[in-house]
Amino acid sequence: MAPKFGTSGLRGLVTELTPDLVADYTRAFLSACPHGGAVHVGWDLRPSSPEIAEVVMETAQAQGLPVHCCGALPTPALALAAMQAGHAAIMITGSHIPADRNGLKFYVPEGEISKDDEARILSALGQGSAGASAPRNDTPGAVGAYAQRYVDAYGSAALAGLRIGVYQHSSVARDVMVQVIEALGAETVALARSETFIPVDTEALDPETRAMLGGWCSDNGLDAVISTDGDADRPMVADASGAVVPGDVLGALTARELGAAVVCTPVNSNTMVHELGFGAVRSTRIGSPFVIAAMEEALAADSVARVVGYEANGGFLLGFTASAPAGVLAPLMTRDCLLPILAPLAAARAAGVSLAELVASLPQRFTAADRIQGIEPEVARAFLAKLTDSAEARSAFFEDTGPETGIDVTDGLRVSFESGDVVHLRPSGNAPEFRCYAEADSAARAEALMRGHLERLGKELIE
Repeated sequence: MAPKFGTSGLRGLVTELTPDLVADYTRAFLSACPHGGAVHVGWDLRPSSPEIAEVVMETAQAQGLPVHCCGALPTPALALAAMQAGHAAIMITGSHIPADRNGLKFYVPEGEISKDDEARILSALGQGSAGASAPRNDTPGAVGAYAQRYVDAYGSAALAGLRIGVYQHSSVARDVMVQVIEALGAETVALARSETFIPVDTEALDPETRAMLGGWCSDNGLDAVISTDGDADRPMVADASGAVVPGDVLGALTARELGAAVVCTPVNSNTMVHELGFGAVRSTRIGSPFVIAAMEEALAADSVARVVGYEANGGFLLGFTASAPAGVLAPLMTRDCLLPILAPLAAARAAGVSLAELVASLPQRFTAADRIQGIEPEVARAFLAKLTDSAEARSAFFEDTGPETGIDVTDGLRVSFESGDVVHLRPSGNAPEFRCYAEADSAARAEALMRGHLERLGKELIE
């Protein structure tokens, strides 16, 4: 499938991310979007990323823009450095997808690009090189500044007494996680560091990974295990039993701890957020551009609104200057992994309860999510259109869920049932994946709904 924009930037097969194509998109971005006079460039740990980054940097320099080379670092660290400098940024990453694919994430000086920016970039493709020359500077301090942001905000005792495992795999944040957690007073145990890229999808951990988490907790006496996806804009947190805390639960806890008044989150997030007493909860399409648009709308209406955003997969966006245990946190309008890891852990420790007990204090709604691979987007969209248009087709596909009470087509097809169950189907926009989200009044029921409907999708579209 040719590289194309999705909710996480431009993505495609490495073989199709040719130097000419990467240069074309880089020139289009720099000509169509504000850049503040320079561009910051960083990359993840997949094998193809440094070479693609070199093309990006050479292209920017040839357009007459100075380049700040930040090296391998978390996406939010790159975004923070660029935003503080008032510059654009380009991150080379395929996030959680396999290493045979990669991509580009673009940032204007205010943060992640919008869907309107995407359209402008696409319209600007096909420009030639300006043939100019500009300097390139190594900027190694971006990771340190990102770490210090949280050390200053939470202080040296926020996690004192905790023993936390850090599942390092090939996350580009694997070292900074250890650095920050230890600076906040916890003891860390490094786990499963890999020199081969492992595509960890924090939203859809496989059974083998979940089993490993429980084993690590038992073997090492851990209070939690933390990790991220490949480019570290999404968190993963498991409690002392190895049970994964879903990203939308981490997001709701973090929003509550920061004193948010307005929460912007996609339609697939756990609906218990509506019961937590926030002033407003705004549901969006899935993807950070849509969350950011909702946050910007709230800030346009009230420039001091205490607004945050998070995705069901956990990436957290902070839209106001928030108070923290030892200081303040300046806004960071991009998906971040560290804040939704640290805020719930620090809150549990301050309350003298375990992470599992803190989670159990929330309204009891449970979600599950996973994906089936090998289904091309065109096939998935056609099948979903049939379900959306036909009550009879839905009745046949959702045959074990009882009477339907409503559908939501904000993003994909989300069907609610009389039992309180919810099943949400959504094809990927730029990968051969079909996702299923489920919500119910028990974790077991949500998992069963999700697994059962993924199996049906496989039978309908693959077998």
